[in-house]
Amino acid sequence: MRSLTAILLAVALVAAFTFVSGCTDTGTGDVTHLRIGYQPSTHQVSHTTAMEKGWWQEDLEPLGITQVTDYEFGTGATEMQAMLAGDLDIAFVGAAPFVAAVSSGLDAKIVAAVQTQGSDLVLRTEVPYSTPADLVGKKIATFPPGTIQDTILRSWLQENGVDPASVEIIAMDPGAATTAISAGQVDGVFLPHPSPAIIAAEGTGRTVVKSGEMMKDHACCVMVASGSLIRDHPDIVEQSVKTHIRATEYNLEHPDEAASIYASKTGQNVETVKASFRDWDGTWTADPHVITTSVVEYTELQYELGYISNPLTEDDLFNFSFYDRARA
Repeated sequence: MRSLTAILLAVALVAAFTFVSGCTDTGTGDVTHLRIGYQPSTHQVSHTTAMEKGWWQEDLEPLGITQVTDYEFGTGATEMQAMLAGDLDIAFVGAAPFVAAVSSGLDAKIVAAVQTQGSDLVLRTEVPYSTPADLVGKKIATFPPGTIQDTILRSWLQENGVDPASVEIIAMDPGAATTAISAGQVDGVFLPHPSPAIIAAEGTGRTVVKSGEMMKDHACCVMVASGSLIRDHPDIVEQSVKTHIRATEYNLEHPDEAASIYASKTGQNVETVKASFRDWDGTWTADPHVITTSVVEYTELQYELGYISNPLTEDDLFNFSFYDRARA
């Protein structure tokens, strides 16, 4: 499994350079250009709202930031390779690919939570399902090894007495996986929202299990800051966390506007995005304290799956000081 992961990470590195080549390096001098990574998921809508309403620029300008650029990634694996290469300052990303990246030498910390739960196992309408054993022999598309969805799916299968090797788990980004289930090329997908809502709107599949049923209250996306930004520009990190909190609270109070902003940025149907907000089992939150146990558990699961060489600790993964100061 480690050899497969190494191959996928090598491919991801090439993809990451395609997205962010030419970005300004972050050194010990003044930082004027903040580079943010994200994925087109309703999990990370706090970033979308802050970006489209100009809050990143507005809030960080007094600290010398003259340009904020965001870079879209299909999965957390490619996003973390970009951060490993030093091409991102802030990342909105799944906790599990962050764990894998730290295990591979990434110098960064989780500085805030983004949300919990929020992914669905979706099967084609004609594929029967009553228990996890029904997935044996089926083709299920999900994110690459080391991601949230891959880690949860494989661990859930094992917990239910199903050998993950008996299920053909295929690594795909959400766009490719949504197309594959619609075309009948796979039997199902395990993806974050809004993909399950998109598939339901197309009438090609239905949700059979939500990720919160697989692992209750599990951490999902997190806000990560590079080690150099934390050490050399803590004021920028603290304000970035404040902006994220601002956007999170705004979205909770104005979900329809958040859906419109997200749909406009991604080109997705706004009614489908609203359906995603209604149907998912996720919760937006910026508080990293509520996800600590779950994130550390990912390190143990990834170790058991052979993705990392040693489990990591809370101190390896988190810096709570920025969130705590932002709240104070």
